[in-house]
Amino acid sequence: MTKNKTMNLLLEVLGCFISAAGIYSFAVASGVPVTGVAGVCAILYRLLGIPMGLSNVLINIPIILFSYKVLGKSFLLRSLRCMVLFALFTDYLLPALPVYTGDRLLATLCGGVICGIGDALIYMQNSSTGGIDFITMAVKVKRPHLPFGNITFAAALAVIVANGLVFHDVDSIIYGLIFNFVSSAVINKMMFGFSSSMLAMIVTDDGEAACREIDRVADRGATILQGRGGYGGAPKDVVLCACSNKQLYEIEHAMQDMDPSCFIIMLQSNEVHGEGFRQLELGKVEDSK
Repeated sequence: MTKNKTMNLLLEVLGCFISAAGIYSFAVASGVPVTGVAGVCAILYRLLGIPMGLSNVLINIPIILFSYKVLGKSFLLRSLRCMVLFALFTDYLLPALPVYTGDRLLATLCGGVICGIGDALIYMQNSSTGGIDFITMAVKVKRPHLPFGNITFAAALAVIVANGLVFHDVDSIIYGLIFNFVSSAVINKMMFGFSSSMLAMIVTDDGEAACREIDRVADRGATILQGRGGYGGAPKDVVLCACSNKQLYEIEHAMQDMDPSCFIIMLQSNEVHGEGFRQLELGKVEDSK
């Protein structure tokens, strides 16, 4: 979330529209199952013609009551706003616009990317569109170490299989898995991957010089740990630095120029929290401020 409430609201509205377009204009139009309550609503829409937005609101009521204590009042109010926006877009605006009727695989891939972008924009404002989102957000609050996209993907499996059984369409299960895998990957990348995704571990004889070089080329802080060689027992400095992929490239070359004998380990990281990095706040974190 930003400190500008107007910008947060605009991003919520944009996220709701993009997410609704990915589901209604691509997935539902091509018979591709989607996640959670939206997936259940899509089944009811295809079977009985019940508007997706209306069924989404009705199904969400018991889920809201279940997750209210975990997620808090502020998160609930923002989510209710997104639920209403999602309902308006899927029931009134998007039906008046053209939908994609081309290749089913292209609809699956494009819909997954579009829906992932929209959902990530919503989650990054500490909000959701309700339904299974409430449950996955509650799981994330209780188990913050779990990647958010993975939680979302796991919550989708039952609805995907149910869709295939109801419509006797085995292919839809495969397309649904692809859709939700792509969507989850986009959510993870947008929420965490662009800001920081690497950890550099540099074993050197002069940790302070390494830290100065890191600050010079990448404007990043670093931490020095005291180490000892496993064979000869000589003292070593182990420098840790969380950075982006581009910064890692710059740090690597700077370290090699400074100390050609240094040992560099590059690790992939899913989430980084702390000064200089974007931090996702969910549920009651904001309520307690």
